[in-house]
Amino acid sequence: MFQKHPASQPDGPSPAGRPPRWVDRLLEWFVAPHLLEYVQGDLHETFQKRVGQVGIGIAQREYVWAALHCLTPFFAKRKATQPLLPSYDQYPNPATTDMIRNYLKIALRNLAKNKLFTGINVFGLALGMACSLLIGLWVSDELSYDRFLPNAEHIYFVRVNFQDPVTGELTTNGVTPGPLQEIIAQHIPEVAAVTKINYGPELLIKPVGRSAGEKSGKVKGHYATDDFFGVFDLPALAGNPKAALAQTNQIVITRTVADNYFMGSGLDYQQALGKTLQLDNDKFYVVGAVIENLPRASTLQFGWLVNWKVQQQDWMKEWGNNSFQTFVRLQPNLTLDQAERAMETIYPRFAGKNFDKGRPVLQPMTDLHLYANYKHGKAVGGRIGYVRIFSLVALFILLIACINFINLATARSALRAKEVGVRKVVGASRSSLIRQFLVESVLTSLLAIGLALLLVTLVLPAFNTTFGKRLSLDLTNPALWLGLVGLVLITGFLSGSYPALFLSGLQPVRILKGRMQVGSGPALFRRTLVVFQFSLSIFLIAGMLAVRQQMDYLRTKNLGLDRENVLYLPLEGALNAGTKTETFRQEVMRQPSVAVATTTSDLPLNIQSSSGDLEWPGKTPTMESNVSTLQVGGDFIRTMNIRLLAGRDFRTAGLADSASYIINEATARMMNMKAPVGQEVNFWRGKGRIVGLMKDFHLKSLHEAISPLIMMYNPRENSYLLVKTRPGQTPQAIADLERLTKQFNPNYPFPYHFVDEAYEQLYRADQQVNTLVNSFGMLAILISCLGLFGLAAFTAEQRTKEIGVRKVLGASVTTIIGLLSGDFLKLVVIAGMLATPLAWWALSQWFSTFEYSTSLSWWVFALSGLLAMGIALVTVSYQSIKAALTNPVKSLRSE
Repeated sequence: MFQKHPASQPDGPSPAGRPPRWVDRLLEWFVAPHLLEYVQGDLHETFQKRVGQVGIGIAQREYVWAALHCLTPFFAKRKATQPLLPSYDQYPNPATTDMIRNYLKIALRNLAKNKLFTGINVFGLALGMACSLLIGLWVSDELSYDRFLPNAEHIYFVRVNFQDPVTGELTTNGVTPGPLQEIIAQHIPEVAAVTKINYGPELLIKPVGRSAGEKSGKVKGHYATDDFFGVFDLPALAGNPKAALAQTNQIVITRTVADNYFMGSGLDYQQALGKTLQLDNDKFYVVGAVIENLPRASTLQFGWLVNWKVQQQDWMKEWGNNSFQTFVRLQPNLTLDQAERAMETIYPRFAGKNFDKGRPVLQPMTDLHLYANYKHGKAVGGRIGYVRIFSLVALFILLIACINFINLATARSALRAKEVGVRKVVGASRSSLIRQFLVESVLTSLLAIGLALLLVTLVLPAFNTTFGKRLSLDLTNPALWLGLVGLVLITGFLSGSYPALFLSGLQPVRILKGRMQVGSGPALFRRTLVVFQFSLSIFLIAGMLAVRQQMDYLRTKNLGLDRENVLYLPLEGALNAGTKTETFRQEVMRQPSVAVATTTSDLPLNIQSSSGDLEWPGKTPTMESNVSTLQVGGDFIRTMNIRLLAGRDFRTAGLADSASYIINEATARMMNMKAPVGQEVNFWRGKGRIVGLMKDFHLKSLHEAISPLIMMYNPRENSYLLVKTRPGQTPQAIADLERLTKQFNPNYPFPYHFVDEAYEQLYRADQQVNTLVNSFGMLAILISCLGLFGLAAFTAEQRTKEIGVRKVLGASVTTIIGLLSGDFLKLVVIAGMLATPLAWWALSQWFSTFEYSTSLSWWVFALSGLLAMGIALVTVSYQSIKAALTNPVKSLRSE
């Protein structure tokens, strides 16, 4: 700061002994009035000294240089906002570089001085930030699905609401009948474009002229109607995709397929046009267009597209067969409600009396990935539930880390009280002290974010593997840096605000007289934060135990069929050619390693096809009958070990049972038949009799209720071979299957899977939640223990003399340990009492997403509290034992 000196006057009258007058006039014009006397006084005094030392010429040049250095915003005149204000208030002192540098120096000194507590704060915040960053990357990826599409806000997925004939509730189908797309295109002008696709099969692709197995492989694709690219305007690399898809002899492929079969990456994709591909070892197609690869954040994933008409069959034209996905692009400025109102007459007008209750509903394309679950005709959840859970966990862990900082800062307030008192006495304002403490907390956050980025870089590969992602830290992305800055500032201000306000409010007189009494407020606040911190930890521990309990239930529940030692392989190529399918099955069953085998149109634990064509005596004209459908070959009941309650299995001799049906209990209840065997029904195969009644088994995941099912005997047109191996002979059975597959179907690879694997895939998202809750739950406990360890260390340090006196008076080590540990354990008990009802409510909500779940046991919450108490006791015990074993002579020698 400049010292006040009167402007010096030269001894002689000669102007040569004075500074240049133009420089003084420049200062008078530029410098604020209340600073001018200080500035000129110092400059003139220095000038007179330098004249005697170096002469008038050099002194004048130095004066000019020094004056120019004063032409900064700090000294500048300012326009007064209120003319009556005194000059000092018109020119408030701004925060300068020196002031900020001073804040940083003090902050660094304080952090370096208290290495243990700095380490606890930095490491705890780093763990919290790393978790938040990882989850933030995952959430951002989930929310970005399908937003890359041009006009994504106008694209919708079509579902159909039906009324359940038994319960009367609305059920929502994600698959639609074939005629729906054509009717929308012809009769709904509100729709600009509409397309339908089949469920994408993986078919063998081979360039023409290549030998079998060379440059061939299985690629997922779709059969799509002509206007697919009218709905999805995907970028083309070569050719005209829309024109190519309109031709039945052309195929549209993606960049990856073109790279794999025709050229190296980065070459001109025009070279691929006109080349020929053989699909499924059957038909040949000319490459008509190459499009860009679909990003991973896309619900649609395919490598090729072929015109719908190539595979169209008569059954695809019936309203009762719901097997396809339909998408629409609405006209601009048209709302979803307007479009749904325009479509609500489609089923009554065109579908016939059996289906006139159906109503199309539209789901925004950008919601399709997140909201897959429907209830009562409305979207109620899906992956959005996991997005919310993950986000909540990230917030919990960050709050726990911030609480550590607040607790340790307020606990150590007495050690910084004198610093605050001295600063206030020499003129520091409360605002400057608040800035100082906030700079320290933000600096701690900066150190933590550096460590957090390192942790994220190390953990990200394993995280991607667990959650099936390809997330990365793109440091060139401005949004990432904006998020990091926001995370640092939020964490810094959140964790530093209370300590800053508390410490800056201390009274200097009381501090310097040694009479500082902060009252019970800060201690109560710290205890409250510890309770809140451990409440979150107990909440997560209960989540860990309950989710694991449900996962165990899913693995061990009796599904109504036997999935052990059952493997399957797709029937494709020569294996899907009429009578050869049954010949292959019979040959497989002759192998000593195989117990029994069958064929099916769908995997029995994930049946997707459904129909509303079922009719029976007594069915009212307005009654809807939406049933799942499954076509099977011989020995299905025996292969899957399904219990028959009445009747028999299909006979495999000839096609005598081709017009017979087997139903489950849910279908019998829907038809209100107590003895359905022998009753006549009308379905796809025409009129036929029910020959068997199966006990209900789960057709899909346990998130969904068991639906009505009707089975038909069709050994020639199925998609999978299911093989049950003899106990202990699975490896030999796989070898036998591979040998027979190469013999019957030499142009195709031998892909096999286990039914158990397919079942586990149904719960992949739930397994991810289990992994997430376990991993981040343990991290939350670790961070909580770090804070508790720091508080215990500080408490032991503050009570050193008290402990010494107690030991002199005869207190045992056990008594001292109980004294120091008891206070913390009481807080954990209170935390358990608060966390239990919240955890019970949250877990009940999650359990309700399953139609079948285990009961939420009381022991989950009791064990959560006991585990938290045990962890807290171990954490505190180290410091308690260390303090209890200290020689009291050392702590009392100064008394």
